[in-house]
Amino acid sequence: MRYIIYGAGGIGGAIGARLFQHRHEVVLICRGEQMTTIQQKGLTLKTPKETVQLPLRAVGHPAELKFTNHDVVILTMKSQDTEGALCDLERAGGGEVPIICAQNGVDNERMALRRFARVYGMVVVMPATYLEPGVVLNHSSPVEGVLDTGCYPAGSDPLITQVAADLTACGFSAKPDAAIMRWKYAKLLTNLQNALQAACGLDFREREFAHKVRDEGLACFRAAGIDAASQEEFRQRMAEVKILDIPGHPRTGGSTWQSLMRGLSTTEADFLNGEVVLLGKLHGVPTPYNRVLQRVANEMARAGKRPGSMTLEELHQRLGEK
Repeated sequence: MRYIIYGAGGIGGAIGARLFQHRHEVVLICRGEQMTTIQQKGLTLKTPKETVQLPLRAVGHPAELKFTNHDVVILTMKSQDTEGALCDLERAGGGEVPIICAQNGVDNERMALRRFARVYGMVVVMPATYLEPGVVLNHSSPVEGVLDTGCYPAGSDPLITQVAADLTACGFSAKPDAAIMRWKYAKLLTNLQNALQAACGLDFREREFAHKVRDEGLACFRAAGIDAASQEEFRQRMAEVKILDIPGHPRTGGSTWQSLMRGLSTTEADFLNGEVVLLGKLHGVPTPYNRVLQRVANEMARAGKRPGSMTLEELHQRLGEK
């Protein structure tokens, strides 16, 4: 198989780098300074054990590729960029190329299934960071991340079993799972805190607000009849991820924190906290805490604010907004 990594930031860069190191054919689709740097200098991957610079191929658009029936596309862009990417991908490669959604949230698979015949979900637990063009950090070692995967909406097949085997051979822990969305919904619950971390900063330690955010998510899942892996199940499966130091690069924040640090004008909040807000509207569950985080994250991104610009008191004041 040729692996096409669409969205080569922290997650996509780390996955693509290891696949390339293990002699798989890999192409990265990325943009801006990331694409230019990789084309000129290669991709630098830093882990607790090593720093490697790899001459991966990088292009800026799917139209630059000639697709074959040996291709597999792994989507690793942020969810707010998925729809446009899928449109470009279908125009360039048709609707038969297999699509693996290695992204936060639970809506990417639904978007992909509208256009593509074979869609797979992948739960991603990997402390990867992308803040500097051409450089990706992954703080997990010796297992470099959990990447369980399966058919969407359910099931398994030989292709995704081979993908899981390839990723495991590259240093990840990837198991085929016929009920992969149970794990993606469980991951969504953890990602509801991303906007809180981005708003209040890495030193934020107050837990009551975070518990309210999670409780709303659980209430929406129950009302919608959604089966999610339990917190204990999730904790046990993800225990393989051990965060270690990379010299000169302390572990910082998650994906939303990184988006604000890079000055991006959008965040994933509409597909994380916004997913809970949507479920709440559909099933009559109040979701004020998630609504506030969704709005605050989007406002901070549009205004170019840095992570940690909000206080807990300001968040509580926002709870009274309509």
